[in-house]
Amino acid sequence: MAAWAGMLARQPGRHFALSLDDSLEFGAALLGAWQAGKTIWLTADTLPASCASLAASVDGFLGQFPAVHAPLPAPAGDASAPVWRELAGDFPALVVHTSGSTGAAQAIPKKLSQLCSEVATLEQLFGHYAQGAAVVATVTHQHIYGLLFKVLWPLCAARAVHAHSVDFPERLAALLAQGPCVLAASPAHLKRLPEHLDWAGARAQLRAVFSSGGPLAPDSALAAGQLLGSVPREIYGSSETGGVAWRQRAQERLDDDSWQAFPGVEWRLADDGALAVRSAHLADDGWLGLADRARQTAAGRFQLLGRSDRIVKIEEKRISLSAVEAALLATPLVAEASVLLCDAPAGERQKVAAFIV
Repeated sequence: MAAWAGMLARQPGRHFALSLDDSLEFGAALLGAWQAGKTIWLTADTLPASCASLAASVDGFLGQFPAVHAPLPAPAGDASAPVWRELAGDFPALVVHTSGSTGAAQAIPKKLSQLCSEVATLEQLFGHYAQGAAVVATVTHQHIYGLLFKVLWPLCAARAVHAHSVDFPERLAALLAQGPCVLAASPAHLKRLPEHLDWAGARAQLRAVFSSGGPLAPDSALAAGQLLGSVPREIYGSSETGGVAWRQRAQERLDDDSWQAFPGVEWRLADDGALAVRSAHLADDGWLGLADRARQTAAGRFQLLGRSDRIVKIEEKRISLSAVEAALLATPLVAEASVLLCDAPAGERQKVAAFIV
């Protein structure tokens, strides 16, 4: 951290894009940048379009970006004793992006107080499951979910982290068997866990499984729980809202798909059923209206009823159906087009269907 802070303190400008695969090196760069008074911008990938968009907003690039952007590499170790300063809650710590695909990604600024509030909520709700457990993840820290579960929460709780995301189930099964751990994953991974692998070690060591990025079907949640020994705790939220609510499926309540709000998160429904939330995870104390529709269920819980706009999620990526239609209509081969999201059988990927004239 000291090396990153010293190097960035000498750099002009305030805004820097950061991309590093190693979560521990990423955490050192992130905290070092904050100590140097820099705001970090995160992007899900380093593809040309993403980098071009970042270049218009940042003063420099850090880590594993293409050479054309002259990224500053990891600095050599600094032997001097660092002098750390306490940062104000309104420090502009981060800019994250929604998971845009054919829908344009939106830049979401985050103050330090928002991130601290999220970490405190996670520790309050789930900290006792993670005591003495290392964090294993199949998701990247370049998104807000992975950033919280794989970097910020473990660092604040002095919890061990496996530095690299796990891509293959064979590696995941072996890693989970090594010792007490918690797993941060996505529905795309959890609904495809191969039954033929030996998950006995994972069942013995796993303390909790978390899933976010999209809903996990009930049968997929229970199947993952049977293999891993722990039914996933699903997190509902977004880059804009932060964490909003959570749920854990149960065999005896398989038809209950309602959500329980996080501590300190208030929610209400508009006349048209649109959900709105208010919490310390937001930039101010006002209500934020969402594009998700919901209805209240028992004991103050709510059930999601789909979106009021035409943004859908496939494998945790946001897809604008309107943008797909516009792209089709831009070709001389198409006069009319309507694009819909198809329901998928359990364990299979959702697809879009285009009806074209």
